[in-house]
Amino acid sequence: MSVTVRFAPSPTGYLHVGNGRPALLNWLFARKLGGKFILRFDDTDTTRGTQEFADAIEQDMKWLGLDWDDTFRQSDRTALYAAAAEKLKASGRLYPCFESEAELQAKRDYRVKRGQPPVYDRAMLNLTAEQREKAEAGGKVPYWRFKLSNYSISWPDLVLGKREVKLPAVSDPVLIRADGSFLYTFTSVVDDLDCNITHILRGEDHITNTGVQIDIMEALGANRSRFSFAHFPLLTAGDGSKLSKRTESISLRSMRADGVEPVAITAYLATLGSSADPVLLPPRELAKNFDFSKFSSSPAKFDIGQVLTLNRKLLHIMPFADAVSRLPPGATEAFWLAVRGNLDLMSEARGYWDVVAGQIIPPVMEGEGEFLTQALALLPQEPWDDNVWGTWTDAIKAETGRKGKTLFMPLRLALTGEEHGPELKALLPLMGRARAAQRLTVAAS
Repeated sequence: MSVTVRFAPSPTGYLHVGNGRPALLNWLFARKLGGKFILRFDDTDTTRGTQEFADAIEQDMKWLGLDWDDTFRQSDRTALYAAAAEKLKASGRLYPCFESEAELQAKRDYRVKRGQPPVYDRAMLNLTAEQREKAEAGGKVPYWRFKLSNYSISWPDLVLGKREVKLPAVSDPVLIRADGSFLYTFTSVVDDLDCNITHILRGEDHITNTGVQIDIMEALGANRSRFSFAHFPLLTAGDGSKLSKRTESISLRSMRADGVEPVAITAYLATLGSSADPVLLPPRELAKNFDFSKFSSSPAKFDIGQVLTLNRKLLHIMPFADAVSRLPPGATEAFWLAVRGNLDLMSEARGYWDVVAGQIIPPVMEGEGEFLTQALALLPQEPWDDNVWGTWTDAIKAETGRKGKTLFMPLRLALTGEEHGPELKALLPLMGRARAAQRLTVAAS
């Protein structure tokens, strides 16, 4: 059977690097092996999931350079889940429960006080038909729990090595809510079986889920050997805390708006937590050398500084053809070559375009009026070429005796409004004489 993987986000928020990473790793694994990548929306939580978030997830994935071979929403597959649920009910593995949340919390508190784990006590397994009828007659509607097996489940994990979940230490999971809606723990198993998923690759926070879901799939008649599992350590923020959908600064959407290049992000995430170094290549090239055996079992910290370093390197070598669609209208290749070496983010190009083609207000420099007036008088007439900066500053030096910082800094401030930036040898010809003269006049006044 060919490799088939899935990325299954809940459309309850924007993608951030913490959940963008499993999307990328699943995609790289599938593409390397010529397999199938499925995008599945786990949207059974209708109170939080929205179409807006689903659309945004697709947009962010496309921006990263990720495509998919198939996509669907769990909300469209309720008949499939209902059929599987009936099978579990018939076998006695799915049983009705009537406790309220307050009653369940009281049970948990009682067990904790007695030094026992707060595991569900399976009281409803002893419910008689008469008791169920009485509860339903009183207006109660059951929710349904899955009866876990009384043993441990283990598997050879592709990243973490052998892993084991002791099912007796886990509460029987609720698979169907009282309103009849299905929970992820159940629908995910049904979909994985129906779609012939071969590898389930996700964060280590799903390890307990994996043990539970193996038990569910076996109760549905499947053999666990049809699946391989890989759980990669979760990413943490710089302070060691868990990344969250609500951490707006590391959402893919916010980084995109800031001008971070998708290749910088995918290069970083593809190797974060592994022994490999980031390589600035598009995802399809990264897939060729992707290998789970290089990943560590230790947590990995996400460092936005390293992403920006990669972004800077990428911009500094980016050809004009790759940049032009995101540059200000009218920007030329000469402009791009002049400024790209000074960019940390693509969005910064806008400011440099204002310098060469727009309007800026140079600062007033105390005591430099006479010098700038002299510089204006020596400004060469057009046409200009690449040598105009050198010709002009040589003439100023000869006339005023200035050199070094005392010569160049007032000119840079007058012409660009900034103390640092791209070489004026490249910017001045793009700026033109009229614009340069106007700024020198303002700065000298």
